[in-house]
Amino acid sequence: MAVGRNMAAPLLFLNLIMYAIVLGFASWCINKYINGQTNHPSFGGNGATSFFLTFATLAAVVGIVSKFAGGNHIRAWRNDSLAAAGASSLIAWALTALAFGFACKQINIGGWRGWRLRVLEAFIIILSLTELLYVLLLHAGIFSSRYGPGYRDTDYGMRGAGGVDPVHKGSAVPVAARV
Repeated sequence: MAVGRNMAAPLLFLNLIMYAIVLGFASWCINKYINGQTNHPSFGGNGATSFFLTFATLAAVVGIVSKFAGGNHIRAWRNDSLAAAGASSLIAWALTALAFGFACKQINIGGWRGWRLRVLEAFIIILSLTELLYVLLLHAGIFSSRYGPGYRDTDYGMRGAGGVDPVHKGSAVPVAARV
């Protein structure tokens, strides 16, 4: 088992749980915001709240879905599964980083924010760092195949020996086409 796989699997599970918590808090907050209940004791907010909640919800949904592709990659740990896991986790990190920017803006504007918004801000800030670490661990195979599936495999997409396609399983001799 590769070193990157041993470190990426617990981080994948941690990020999945954190994204689920973010989705729960962001959904509750956006529901209160839509209903016009910003005076709720555990909500509050300011001008950046609507943008922050929108991107936090979007980042959580994409993050949860990307963890399914990541779980498949952790199970298979091959180059072909790395493409889906790497691309989806990179998009999830980009959306989380965008939500991180809105969280920083919301903190910078100030004003009274309830405990649920502050918890949501903290989770987004932590997730932006842990998701970046997860993306880096997925792509650790760039440096050495010891850390993950290598990018320099020369046999990928190559034909069999002698320049001919390999024989498929179940048929010993290729069948000639009938005319």
